[in-house]
Amino acid sequence: MPSAVTPQRRMRDDDSDNESENGSVDTINERAAFRTSKKSRLNLNGDASPSQRPLLPDGYLSQANGRYTPESSRSEGTAMPYQPGSIVRVKLINFVTYTAVEFFPGPSLNMVIGPNGTGKSTLVCAICLGLGWGPQHLGRAKEVSEFVKHGSQEAHIEIELQGRPSKRNPVLRCVIKREGNKSNYYIDGQPSNKKKVVELSRSFAIQIDNLCQFLPQDKVVEFAAMTPIELLRSTQRAVASQEMLDWHEMLKELRSNQRTVQAQTAVDLETLTNLEGRQRMQEADVERMREREAIKERVKMLELARPLLEFLDIKAKHQDMRKQRTAVFNSLQALEREVEPTLQAANAKEQYRDKLRRFALNRSRAVETADLKATEFSKKVNSCQDRVQQTDKEKESEAKSIKMNKADSKRLEDIIKRLQKQLEASPVEFDVASFNEQIRDKERELRELVEKGSKTKADTRALDQQRLERQRRITRAQEELAKLESRAGQQYQKLERKSRDTARAWAWIQEHQHEFKNHVYGPPIVECSVKDPAYVNIVESCFGESDLLTFTVQSQDDFNKLHRQLHREMRLSEINITEMAGTMNDFPPPVSEQEMHRYGFDGWVLDYITGPEVVLAALCAGGPKLNSTGVALHDTTEEQYQQLQNSPISRWISQKSINRIVRRREYGPSAVTTAVHDIKQARYWTDQPVDMTARRGLQENIDGWSEEVEAMSAGIADMRSQLVRNQNECTDIHQARKSLEDEKQQKQAEVKAFKELPERLIQQEEKLASLQNIQAGVRDRIQALDDRQDATTLEKGQAALAYANAVEVLRKAHDDSFEAELMLIEATSDYEVLSELNSTVKQQLEEKRQEAEQIASLVTEYATKARQLMAKVQEFNAGLAEEVREEYLRISESMKAEELDNEIESEKARLELMHEGNGGIIREYEERQKKIDALRTRIAEVEAALDELNEKIKEIRDKWEPQLDKLIQRISDSFAFNMKQINCAGEVSVYKDDDFDQWAIQIQVKFREHEPLTILDSHRQSGGERAVSTIFYLMSLQSLTRSPFRVVDEINQGMDPRNERLVHARMVSIATGNDEQQFQQDEEDNDADGNGEGERSAGGGSQYFLITPKLLHNLRYERGMRVLCIASGEYMPKDQACVDFRACVDIKRGIVAAMG
Repeated sequence: MPSAVTPQRRMRDDDSDNESENGSVDTINERAAFRTSKKSRLNLNGDASPSQRPLLPDGYLSQANGRYTPESSRSEGTAMPYQPGSIVRVKLINFVTYTAVEFFPGPSLNMVIGPNGTGKSTLVCAICLGLGWGPQHLGRAKEVSEFVKHGSQEAHIEIELQGRPSKRNPVLRCVIKREGNKSNYYIDGQPSNKKKVVELSRSFAIQIDNLCQFLPQDKVVEFAAMTPIELLRSTQRAVASQEMLDWHEMLKELRSNQRTVQAQTAVDLETLTNLEGRQRMQEADVERMREREAIKERVKMLELARPLLEFLDIKAKHQDMRKQRTAVFNSLQALEREVEPTLQAANAKEQYRDKLRRFALNRSRAVETADLKATEFSKKVNSCQDRVQQTDKEKESEAKSIKMNKADSKRLEDIIKRLQKQLEASPVEFDVASFNEQIRDKERELRELVEKGSKTKADTRALDQQRLERQRRITRAQEELAKLESRAGQQYQKLERKSRDTARAWAWIQEHQHEFKNHVYGPPIVECSVKDPAYVNIVESCFGESDLLTFTVQSQDDFNKLHRQLHREMRLSEINITEMAGTMNDFPPPVSEQEMHRYGFDGWVLDYITGPEVVLAALCAGGPKLNSTGVALHDTTEEQYQQLQNSPISRWISQKSINRIVRRREYGPSAVTTAVHDIKQARYWTDQPVDMTARRGLQENIDGWSEEVEAMSAGIADMRSQLVRNQNECTDIHQARKSLEDEKQQKQAEVKAFKELPERLIQQEEKLASLQNIQAGVRDRIQALDDRQDATTLEKGQAALAYANAVEVLRKAHDDSFEAELMLIEATSDYEVLSELNSTVKQQLEEKRQEAEQIASLVTEYATKARQLMAKVQEFNAGLAEEVREEYLRISESMKAEELDNEIESEKARLELMHEGNGGIIREYEERQKKIDALRTRIAEVEAALDELNEKIKEIRDKWEPQLDKLIQRISDSFAFNMKQINCAGEVSVYKDDDFDQWAIQIQVKFREHEPLTILDSHRQSGGERAVSTIFYLMSLQSLTRSPFRVVDEINQGMDPRNERLVHARMVSIATGNDEQQFQQDEEDNDADGNGEGERSAGGGSQYFLITPKLLHNLRYERGMRVLCIASGEYMPKDQACVDFRACVDIKRGIVAAMG
């Protein structure tokens, strides 16, 4: 029996199967020759007799120390050889909890057993990671580095697989490094990569990612939750060929394409029908619109012909005008020759008149030139006169300056004498230090008085504050004293005793009531009262502690404001606020008054309490339920109690107790419980006498505070008198200091003035010298002014003579101009006489000339229009189609412009008689027709494609469906046989749907004799029944599997002992091939079919790993099984030789023999 021992290791606290420090793996390869009947091997009552078979086979005892070596396992002549891809050996180093271990599983059923936490599931993890798959298929750690043993940097996994015939066994090695979370792979000692390792594994049909082959412990729930659709796919992956999987995927894809095409075809057909119907509806309108369009085209064509007709008309007119122009010009020339002698004399007189007009104009210009020269000399005379007058003003100014300088000189001489006299006098005596000392003394005295006054003022304010505080206390005490005499005051006192924070909040609300949108109501303890004292205990018992202290607001804004103020600003606790926007009409009694009296009630709690309607409505909506709580001063009779249980009333209060009915409708009408509590004595709405002790205390406080106020008032009066005296002294000292400062400033000014006398004297002497210098130059300036005035006067005389000459020239020029004007008038008169005589001739000539000009203008105008129309016609002709040009020319040849206008008006009249309709209907009709044609083409193409899809689907389905049915039938036969062995029934079928995505495995089971087959699900079967069905389904795949090994971890945990024993017996039979004979003929038929399905070995199928932490006693054992016993933990000996399983078996045999 192979074994491996690891050094002592640290224990871990969780419950996973990986939790152990040292471990020993022992394999029991039972090859007993005992072959008993099925009845002797299996007790269907869930028990087995130990006397019917040995505990271990005889062959086991032939091995030293009960240990199995790799050499012995391979040298055994077992009847079940390893299939290609089966696991021959697994070696682990520093992996999870193992320091070093090596497993040698058998080729058939391997039972991996051991207590929880010994490391059974670690073997499963090693198989998954060592064959190249990731940790996501284990459902445990997310990172591969987490599988490295604690305290180590890398882990090693080495897996030896059975090779194909005549091939060596491939050895796969995986090295997991903690640093960097990396994995290195090796194949037969050569470096490789994960992709190649997975490809090698898949080449042996290993499918770690298929739960039908590899079902680790943490994936059992995932397998149980697998849908029938997913189960079909996993089943095909496990037992069918890749070709079948490809066919299924192709069918799903083709069916998806088929649905898409069919949906699009349906949409296209519906669209086509709609479009064709709309076309038929619009055909008449389209014909009418086409006729209208033809008329419009006719009008358009006529309009297009208009330029050509206009051109031809203008061309004819132009030719006529040219002929008229020639005739008029000839007539004008003949008239001009006829009147030429008559007009020559007038023309000569006209030329003479024009010559005189130019001569008179020249004489007029000469007058203007002479006038300009005379004006120039006149201005020069006036300028000379202005300069003479300016010189007179300057001489007068110099004379005044002389007088002023003499006066200033006299004044400066007097000032100089006075300053010299002051300098001769003695200076003023002035002691600055003495004055400063006296001023500082006065300032010091003033500061002392100010400080004394400030202190007195502060003392006065402090004493006044104390007096005001005593007065406020007196006012509050008087208010409290008055409240003691009133009910509201008594209730407030009760509120304050119950909750000081609520009382503070109520006081704040009363002071700030105006800040809220609606009225805010206080707690019921102050707002409400009981009408009848006999019911006070009953009413108050209806209220909870928080109900009595709840404030009521009428809007969300007021709720937010009050909540913010009381909780955030004032930081009060025990504050309850409720919002009530309804009225009492919203809370009617649950029954009528007649029914209420039938139940024995005097009324409702609401009938015996008064208060604001909003507060009462809030109490009806809240916990007290005033409108639905009955009240009675006597106890309820048994009959009334029975009636109340079936009534809508859930609470009532009698004189001594509170009764509450709790109904659980979900448990039926009889699920009714009643709770009864004693009522408490009322404390808050009772009338109590005034507390005399509190009254005396308040009165004593008022008297004491009043005496203190009188004493403080007297002290304040004395302090204020002292302040007045202090103020008067400050005023006197301030005036004395002001007098000293004024005297000091005066003396300082006198001393300063005496010091400045020499400087002032020098300044005045300099001013006097300057004035004397100015007077010395005045005479020279006056003489210069006289000389300048004489020169200006002489210049003025010369200018006057020149002006006189210019005036004479101007007079002569005027005379010549008058003479020329007279001659012009005479010539003009002669010309006008001749012109009058020839006026008739001239008028005829002018009229003829105007006629010639008009005709010439028309010729030019017609020529321009003709050229424009010609260009327009040429441009239009260039873009016309041949048939349009022919119609265009036909119109221009067949009618004139007037006829064209009549024809256009006629066609327009026809248009007006026809309804205009939708202008875009024809375009819409034609576009719709294009869409119809395109849809018809597309539908034909899609139908062809759909036929091709249907043929492909049928072709693939005809190949896939029979093989799938045959495969599932074989699974169903095996599953039914397995279920039959435990006196149950089962069947596996395929649910077939039009959509290949919805094809699914249907497992039907029956665990009881008289019940029908039902589909396996979590609603009909128990957890143990589902576990049995699941393991039997997996076992049914055994003979068909294409996978070389399968792993199931703790599948038996949900089974009861009977089912576990039966399932184990079936698993042993299937895995070891002992039930082969019942299916031998079917297997031969399947092999002859050659479906590509996995072949089964002669020894009973592929390799199987069953991992479980517990097994029942006396389970069935058959040849070919191998039991891997994992024992590990902190109590394992360091020396593996100490673990002697042979000795354990010997002891067990001795005990059995002794008992027998």
